[in-house]
Amino acid sequence: MTVTELVSYEDALAAYDPVMGLEVHVELGTKTKMFCGCSTALGAEPNTQTCPTCLGLPGSLPVVNATGVESAIKIGLALNCEIAEWCRFARKNYFYPDMPKNFQTSQYDEPIAYNGYLDVDVDGEVFRVEIERAHMEEDTGKSTHVGGATGRIHGAQHSLLDYNRAGIPLIEIVTKPIVGAGEKAPEVAKAYVTELRELIKSLGVSEARMEMGQMRCDVNLSLRPRGVEKFGTRSETKNVNSLRSVERAVRFEVQRHAAVLDDGGTIIQETRHFHEEDGSTTSGRVKEEAEDYRYFPEPDLVPVAPTRAWVEELRGGLPELPRVYRNRLREEWGLSRHEMQSVLNAGAIDLITATIDEGAPADQARKWWMGELARRANEDGVELAALPITPAQVARVCALVKEGSLNDKLARQTIEGVLAGEGGPDEVVTKRGLKVVSDEGALGTAVDEAIAANAAIADKIRGGKVAAAGALVGAVMKATRGQADAARVRELILEKLGVEG
Repeated sequence: MTVTELVSYEDALAAYDPVMGLEVHVELGTKTKMFCGCSTALGAEPNTQTCPTCLGLPGSLPVVNATGVESAIKIGLALNCEIAEWCRFARKNYFYPDMPKNFQTSQYDEPIAYNGYLDVDVDGEVFRVEIERAHMEEDTGKSTHVGGATGRIHGAQHSLLDYNRAGIPLIEIVTKPIVGAGEKAPEVAKAYVTELRELIKSLGVSEARMEMGQMRCDVNLSLRPRGVEKFGTRSETKNVNSLRSVERAVRFEVQRHAAVLDDGGTIIQETRHFHEEDGSTTSGRVKEEAEDYRYFPEPDLVPVAPTRAWVEELRGGLPELPRVYRNRLREEWGLSRHEMQSVLNAGAIDLITATIDEGAPADQARKWWMGELARRANEDGVELAALPITPAQVARVCALVKEGSLNDKLARQTIEGVLAGEGGPDEVVTKRGLKVVSDEGALGTAVDEAIAANAAIADKIRGGKVAAAGALVGAVMKATRGQADAARVRELILEKLGVEG
């Protein structure tokens, strides 16, 4: 199925109802692996952070990482889940070269947390995404396929294996089927993963950096004809690693499924690869069912039985969660729900907050991050936080505007200079000569020249058409290269023409 053969999204939604299931893997920020004492630090030479346990050598025995269990409970509590009084690990059996034990230590029907929910906002509407379970498991190693055109195993000449990642603690958070989202299904999926990422970061259990693989999403999607209760056959797009890509993957799969069904075809239950360059997916492998993994209880690990006292202690220690935090900020900043959602979608909440902490007024901090800087981030195709400017520097620009040293136009030029690596705001202002002209004599001369050059407009102003003063203000601003205070220029024009403003 090529992109040109897809059904339009609107036509797909007219005939079918999308059903989603999202499986999010979060790499926990523990210092050691889930079942051994090997370091989880990034950047080490390949295969230098391994031991007999994470390599699956005979005679080695695992020991559960207590911090990993604590992090799992915190995540479960924050997701409004019930916490199991008793649960076990299980062996998920399958063979792949990057999994040295030939099984993954996971949880199957006895997860640490279950039956929760997470509310998300989409265009001012609240969607409740129900959580099936959150369970503990370990990551696999990393395969690097060499010699092919795509970086995948097909066509590669050989593969390299790095087991440093094998055994790193993961939490897999699985939703119940998400129904009723309709045409907003892609936006709901993105909003859910966005909210989940913010929640995970607020708990301090993971940095949840999707671009580094610390959080990744498997997107399950099926379509059912409008008015039909039974779910359709699902596909699973694996390891989607950005918020934008989650949205695009859902949208593409809706269109692809609809095209197959409209053509009388059958959806294959399979995994699929997502392609960042064009937002498409391609077939991976036929998807296994649970029985294919031959789950059975892990015989080398004792059950996990968190006491109720410990669970309540962890509950009492949870930080202010993102949704509560945002609602408080929204009231403090005087924003509508839609405006706050835009700030969240832009990834600007922490940046604006940090700028305010540096002394900038809330409205000015939001103005620059959501205006000029958001525009630049969009043009450059990067996250807002990746721009080479700090909240302290943005706050300094705000201060220069407030004290009258810069106007908005000059402030934009100052930010442009900071982004170009010309130094901090004060340095850029000095190098570029951007300060507002505050010399009353120089301003007065520029105003006199503008009046003399535009006598007809001056006569209109004298005749009571004060709005015409804007043309003279523009002339003065042009003459001063935008470095005059427009409000002061207008005052001088009206004073010299003997008109009250």
